[in-house]
Amino acid sequence: MKQLDAFVIETDNLSKSFEEVHALRAVNLRVPRNSIFGFLGPNGAGKTTLMKLLLGLARPTSGSGTIFGLDIVTESVAIRERIGYLAQQPRFIEQLTARENLVFTAKFFFSGPPAKIRARCDEMLELVGLSDKADRPIKGFSGGEKQRLGIALAQVNYPDLLILDEPASALDPLGRQAVLDVMARLRKHTTVFYSTHILDDVQRVSDTVAILNRGQLVAGGPIEQILRGTEGVVYSVGVKGRSDGLGTRLARLPWITQAMVAQRNGTSVWQVSVSDEKTAERELLRQVLADPSLTVVEFNRKRYDLEEVFMNIVRGDGHDG
Repeated sequence: MKQLDAFVIETDNLSKSFEEVHALRAVNLRVPRNSIFGFLGPNGAGKTTLMKLLLGLARPTSGSGTIFGLDIVTESVAIRERIGYLAQQPRFIEQLTARENLVFTAKFFFSGPPAKIRARCDEMLELVGLSDKADRPIKGFSGGEKQRLGIALAQVNYPDLLILDEPASALDPLGRQAVLDVMARLRKHTTVFYSTHILDDVQRVSDTVAILNRGQLVAGGPIEQILRGTEGVVYSVGVKGRSDGLGTRLARLPWITQAMVAQRNGTSVWQVSVSDEKTAERELLRQVLADPSLTVVEFNRKRYDLEEVFMNIVRGDGHDG
């Protein structure tokens, strides 16, 4: 059954042009079910255009896409019945309380005893951490509280897919963290697809990432894979003593692809790229320690920051076609 498919969203060479401007070029996305999918790119990359195509608010120039196995062009109404959406700047009836806003929205989706609707709204308020503010007017809410209420409104109809447009972009660090906590809790209830330019947030909460630049998908995959960077697995080894022969010895090992050294405060720091991660974990330090004249003062696997990886990818994608 389609409901059991591994991917909620799939696109096949999805493209969109506005006269001579190519906003999206042959984008192929795969969004796993019950994951948090971070969709990022610089301003003007085409993120908003893609979200409009997925929501049925624009038609592709070429290519195709499905959500829940349904065509985004011909079956967009059926798709939207199963989606929750939070705009970058959500709007509320600010004279009403948080609970009243939720009840008002829930009545568009549910009919039945008022007590059941109220119970669903209370469940959402608890999920986003606003139970203690449920009866306060929205006009007194902070930016972070409004964003969390917006997520509750988008989630009130039990959607199979939640699409969030820059959910934390205008918030202070505490507000951003509260929104990220809510997103993490939602993983067991739905699939979360969100766009952002805050790379630290992506690294903290996402399972899978896609990077869009100039309308093209330039990288994508599990966050751990993206964070390895284009260099693959690299170890940093700092030694004291004469390490002239270390490079020659490392170069003979078939699972080492490159070894470069730099001097730092009297320490030789080697950057060692490896092709066999398991062998490197087991053997690399032993190979270095085989020289009794060397003292190892630093040994770790290089951890990439998403901002570093993102900048390397985007800067390296300098072509227009």
